[in-house]
Amino acid sequence: MESLYAITTGVLSACGLYLILRGRTFPVVVGLTLLSYAVNLFLFSMGGLTTHGAAIVDGKASYADPLPQALVLTAIVIGFAMTAFAVILAMRARGDMGNDHVDGGRGRDDREENRR
Repeated sequence: MESLYAITTGVLSACGLYLILRGRTFPVVVGLTLLSYAVNLFLFSMGGLTTHGAAIVDGKASYADPLPQALVLTAIVIGFAMTAFAVILAMRARGDMGNDHVDGGRGRDDREENRR
């Protein structure tokens, strides 16, 4: 099961990084979201996978570590706020510049209109 978490975290990280390096704002926002999911899986897997672990420590049995769960909940809230901020920032940039390119330059469509 740990290998499945590791592979999934790697695939999400690779896809997120690829999308962040795109030239438009929507893929960048989706890439940030995928990286946020990858970080959540990484934090959750750092706690170790225990099955049948008790939620309350009674001293006899193994217990589930609550720290990774708390970190993941915090990361979910931070990821949601970051995504909302990035979407609003992308909408504002689109309205101000007239295009949705990340680098602030003109897109291919604008260059073709200027050649005519």
